[in-house]
Amino acid sequence: MRPGRAWNETGERMRRTILWSIGILMLVVTSTRVMRATDDISAKAKKLHFSSIVIDTHDDTTQRLLEPNFDIGAKHDDGSIDIPRMKEGGLGGIFFSIWMDGKITGPEAVQKALDQIAAVRRMVRQHPNDMALCTTAAEIRRAHGEKKIAVLMGVEGGHMIDSDLSVLDTYADLGVRYMTLTHSVNDEWADSSTDKPAHNGLTDFGKSVVAEMNRRGMMVDISHVADKTFYDALEVSKAPMIASHSSCRALCDAPRDMTDDMIKALAAKGGVIQINYYVGFLSQEYRDAVNANPELQKEMQAELEKRCGKSEGCQLAEGDKLVREAVAAGKLPKVSWEKIIEHIDHAVKLVGADHVGLGSDFDGANMPYGMESAADLPKITDALMKKGYSDADIRKILGENTLRVMEQVEAVSREMDAKVPVTVEKSVKK
Repeated sequence: MRPGRAWNETGERMRRTILWSIGILMLVVTSTRVMRATDDISAKAKKLHFSSIVIDTHDDTTQRLLEPNFDIGAKHDDGSIDIPRMKEGGLGGIFFSIWMDGKITGPEAVQKALDQIAAVRRMVRQHPNDMALCTTAAEIRRAHGEKKIAVLMGVEGGHMIDSDLSVLDTYADLGVRYMTLTHSVNDEWADSSTDKPAHNGLTDFGKSVVAEMNRRGMMVDISHVADKTFYDALEVSKAPMIASHSSCRALCDAPRDMTDDMIKALAAKGGVIQINYYVGFLSQEYRDAVNANPELQKEMQAELEKRCGKSEGCQLAEGDKLVREAVAAGKLPKVSWEKIIEHIDHAVKLVGADHVGLGSDFDGANMPYGMESAADLPKITDALMKKGYSDADIRKILGENTLRVMEQVEAVSREMDAKVPVTVEKSVKK
């Protein structure tokens, strides 16, 4: 998710912008109180948090890297991710999302993906004292030991490979370490959770994509996919899978969230669900309020299109102005950061602490009160400690579970490479 994507899983960019803007406006007014809350974190929680490897598997800050005047090395008043706030919040590893709308396909999608990958790699080169490009769990641990932020990449949407396994291999060669099989619309070989079924899950080519990801050491990410696609991928994959930014459907009935049965099935094969912080995936009350006011959304969408066209930066700025009266009128409920803890706790109660992680959706969706940026991450450690979680289990949730999956995926890759001839076909197209 990111600013400009649809709130109701239709893929309409304007509606997502409106809700993202609403969330940002609602959060700004509480910034002073949030700072005091951070200061209240116990010394024990801070010690545990900052000695752990904290990994976020999904951040959409890549879109900001494409802006000519954005400097990730400077602390910003907007957005959620920059080097100062990552350090302030003890974020040790971050997956930058390579994203574009699922309706952009073919060679154009491939080129745009390559441009974003280049932007991430360039960012690391520009900040060698603070960041390290990593592709393995061991490299993340090494970066942590050097007090650097481990930078990784995930392609968010299988439409970006243009139904060509050689493109997938190119991404892997450039450092991409997971791919989300779909985004908000179906691609040519897999069904999305927010589109009408077209393939009954994964096609045969889609299954070959999963197999090639296994071989190349890329984690298979099932956030965004249809339930049937999830189960098909689970059957095919020889390595554990992740849901890089999904929450629990039992607590918030969003198609993008995972059912209890899906979470159990993912965990049974060693996988991890990384909880998403987007308010529309955390709070049923929020979703209901949004769905109850379609006319307001239409008016705002029309005005945004009139003022901004397709400019996402303009949409965000103008969206903030348009929603002031709506927020003041109380047409949307407050969602607090503690909802993140509720989803973590629900998943842990289902499958244990070995199968839960963090996938914020920072810079891609509106965040709950108190979780405006990476600087607020220590609150999660403090809250879990207060709920009675052990230090070992908290470390797992913060990042060790993701590292463990990466290590297992890497082991499967080595095993498959040892068995598959070098002449294996890589350029199969649908």
